[in-house]
Amino acid sequence: MLNTSFRPAADVFGELSRLQNVLDQVFRPLERSSIRALPGAGFPVINVGTTPESIEVMAMAPGLDPAALQVTVDRGLLVIAGERRSELPEGREGTSVYARERFAGPFRRVVGLPEDADPSRIEASYRDGVLRITVAKRESSRPRRIEVN
Repeated sequence: MLNTSFRPAADVFGELSRLQNVLDQVFRPLERSSIRALPGAGFPVINVGTTPESIEVMAMAPGLDPAALQVTVDRGLLVIAGERRSELPEGREGTSVYARERFAGPFRRVVGLPEDADPSRIEASYRDGVLRITVAKRESSRPRRIEVN
């Protein structure tokens, strides 16, 4: 059986280091590249960008079953949720874990969509550990050329 009650000092220091990084990011907001960018804020790590036709969200989530991923949209919020299973061996006598750096457990990431996003036209695909979500922009918000007579 996996001994999870014993946590070596290295695990405690790793958690303290992670907490310090999060606090550093919260209290030093001017060093961020964007108001939406907060590296290391959660799993999966996401990139958000835009094209003239759509908003693109890329979530780096290797090792997940695509059927376990849930993508929903409600009131201008895109929600990515699921669960990452632990790869640690279970049920073996005398097994101890000395380091655990890979995230395991349920996760949820929320991305605020701009007003020009069309929530009725969203596509999602998962390939090679990357979840790609494309949210089309409304026709009325796209630039168009006006013919001058």
